[in-house]
Amino acid sequence: MPAPDTLITSPLPSISPSSLTFLKLTGLAIQTVFDELAALRIAVFYDFPYLYEGSVEYEKTYLETYARAERSFLFAVYDGDRMVGATTALPLRDETAEVQAPFLKAGYDLDTIFYFGESILLPAYRGLGLGHQFFSEREAHAQQFGHYKMTCFCAVKRPADHPLRPADYQPLDNFWTKRGYQRDESLQSEFVWPDRNETLDTAKPMIYWTRLLP
Repeated sequence: MPAPDTLITSPLPSISPSSLTFLKLTGLAIQTVFDELAALRIAVFYDFPYLYEGSVEYEKTYLETYARAERSFLFAVYDGDRMVGATTALPLRDETAEVQAPFLKAGYDLDTIFYFGESILLPAYRGLGLGHQFFSEREAHAQQFGHYKMTCFCAVKRPADHPLRPADYQPLDNFWTKRGYQRDESLQSEFVWPDRNETLDTAKPMIYWTRLLP
């Protein structure tokens, strides 16, 4: 499952931002944290709206996409020696065909677009401003190269009446809009993964959000 942005909501009490440390990696160096990143992705994506029944083996295979991309980027958050949050990005040209497809169909130049992968945080660390930091770090990384014109990410589209949708679930549309991103219904992919407690892959619609870089 190519990495989508995911839920960042209100925190649980007692976490001090001053206790957190940060790690930035690019390209092949991202391999050094594959195990931690794979485990974090599986834990966070297990919840709604992704409901992802993941495996470390699949995750590490997918993450090779980032290791192979010279300009890929990882920004990770640690509490002590535990990775508690992470976000990734890479040029769209280096992403998988299913991510590239809607942009090619729409006539975009892939070499001018930077794709943002997951923004994932364990529940206790949400609401501390890390969601904004994730976007700022990725946008700064893309801008440093001087020729990318757009950043984008995708999010799963689930039915409003999905039986596993929590009663207090709040989508991130307002947060993303405040960051300057616009939902573009004309840009859609289908990603496949097994839902929670299932073994067979099923297709899910993914909608893209885009922002022009300054």
